[in-house]
Amino acid sequence: MDKSTIVFSAPSQIQVKLQVNNMPRTVRIEPRVSLLDALREHLDLTGTKKGCNQGACGACTVLVNGERILSCLALAVQYDGLEITTIEGLATSEAPHPMQAAFIEHDGFQCGYCTPGQICSAVGMINEFNSGLPSAVTNDVSSAILEFSDEEIKERMSGNLCRCGAYVGICAAIRDAFGSEVTR
Repeated sequence: MDKSTIVFSAPSQIQVKLQVNNMPRTVRIEPRVSLLDALREHLDLTGTKKGCNQGACGACTVLVNGERILSCLALAVQYDGLEITTIEGLATSEAPHPMQAAFIEHDGFQCGYCTPGQICSAVGMINEFNSGLPSAVTNDVSSAILEFSDEEIKERMSGNLCRCGAYVGICAAIRDAFGSEVTR
C-alpha cells in the first residue's frame, strides 16, 4: 500500500433505535442499509413496498414525524429516534385509518402494490396542506387559505405512481378523507 493511501474502515454493523408505529424497535444493521430495507427485511413490516428503489415511484413512502419521505432513498441510521409511521401503523385495532377507509370506499387501488405508499403520501400531503405549505400549482402563495383543488391533489401526489391508473379513485379518496379533516 502506498503511503498516500488513506484507508477508512466503517463498522460492519451498528445498533439503530427506531420508533416505528409507536413502538421502540432496535435493529443491528450495516450503516448503508436503507430505511426501506430495515423496515422490510429486519422488522418484517412488508406493507411498505420496494418499487423502483430509486425514489421515482413513491411505493416506499412512509411518514417520519408526520412528513412523507421515500424510504428507499433514506439510510435507516438517519432516523434513529424519530417517529416512523408505516401503512401498518395508520390503523387502530378498532378501525382502519380514515384515509384507508376512503381508498376502499372510492376504489383507490387496483392491484394494490402502490396503495401503501399512496395512502401514506396522502396523509402526509394533507398535513402539508393544513400547515399552509404551497405547491407548484398554488395560485396565491401569499393567501392564508389554500384551495384544496383536484389540481392541488394531482400536483402534490405526482411523486406516487400507479401503473394500473387508479388515479380517479385515488383523488376521490383523498378529497373525501380531506373533507373529514384527516390528519392523525
